Order: sequence, then C-alpha cells, then structure tokens
Amino acid sequence: MSEPTSEQFSLFKDSIARRLLDQPHMNNTSSESSDLDDFSSYLASESWPSFPQSVREATYESRSNLPDAETISLDSTSTSFDDTLISYGLAADTDDAHKFLRKALADYIEQACAPPPVWKSTRATECEICERTGPLTYHHLIPRSTHTKVLKKGWHPEYMLNSVAWLCRQCHSAVHHVASNEDLARYFHTVELLLEREDIQKWRKYASKQRFGIRWGQRSPS
Repeated sequence: MSEPTSEQFSLFKDSIARRLLDQPHMNNTSSESSDLDDFSSYLASESWPSFPQSVREATYESRSNLPDAETISLDSTSTSFDDTLISYGLAADTDDAHKFLRKALADYIEQACAPPPVWKSTRATECEICERTGPLTYHHLIPRSTHTKVLKKGWHPEYMLNSVAWLCRQCHSAVHHVASNEDLARYFHTVELLLEREDIQKWRKYASKQRFGIRWGQRSPS
C-alpha cells in the first residue's frame, strides 16, 4: 500500500509517533528516529483509509462538522494494524490496539482543527526545538495557569513568568504531551531544560525530518 501524502495524514502520523514514544514496552530499535518514522508511517497508512472522509480532510474551518473521536467506528481498521501492535507488545489484544488508535486519532483531530497562530509577527524564524522554518506558535515556558502557584511556592521570580519559546504547532503539542503544566513550570521552564528530556530529544530527531502540517487556509487535494 502506498503512503498517503496529504498534510492531514502527516499530522496523523505525528500523532502515532507521539503515542509510540509513550509506550514503555516499545522495542528499543523502534525508538531510533529513522525506525520511528518508518514504523509510524506504516501504522498510519494501515489505519488512515478506514476513517471517514470528513476526518481525513479535517481542518479548522470544518471542525464543526467532525464527529467526536470516541464515536468513530474502528471496526473496519486493518487487521494488520492490530496484529502489528500486538506482535510488538504495544497492545494486549484488539481492544487495546483500538484504544491506542483512538487516542492517536483524538490527538490528530485536535491538531488538524487547531486555530491558526494568533501571533502574526514571529520573533524567530525557526522552531526552537526541531529547527524547522515555518509558522510558529507562542509557548509560555511557565504556563499561565500555573502563575499563581509559581509565585506562592516561590519556584521562580515574577520577572520569569512571561518567558516564551517559539515552537511549531507539532513541537508545541509534543511539549504539552510529555509533561503537565505544573511540571513544565517547575522543572522544564527553559528550552534547554526541555531539550534535556530523552523523549523530547527523540521527538526532535523525528520532527526535524518531517514536513510541516496543514497550511492555514488551504485544503489538501482529495
């Protein structure tokens, strides 16, 4: 089966890759960036055709017409997808494989339907994690929801609260995927600290080889 080439598919493959990096029983060879790329591409290609067309063409503009990820039937998912996860020890059975897929699908829909970046004039030309050039988002290194607690606990001085990093949408999502807002605020409040994490290092190697996802205002060809 040839691999789909739409920008939405690329976002879905990224979601699969992030979920694979979460797996404690993942084969060590599969965690290398090239192997992760191949493995996530295979899994994405096996499952992608079974999704409704509206999901495969998801955009910010079409978000109101999309079904919830929890309601999408996975009954027609290729058995090779299930068998592969089971054989690699990443799922105990078909139901477990579908739980993995549904989480990746939910991640993908969230990314595909995310609004365009608010910040029009970026202060960087490359993502500070993957170093790709393209649209960047504004990441508060100390999430705003934690500011009151940060000051109360004395974790950081007030002048640090507005520290930011410019990240592409995929790396921004990866950062929030690997740690809670409180942990980001307390332990990973600089780009340098984020890059010391093994999971972010692996993600960086993977993401640096990928194309950017959806271009705002454009739809991929059917």
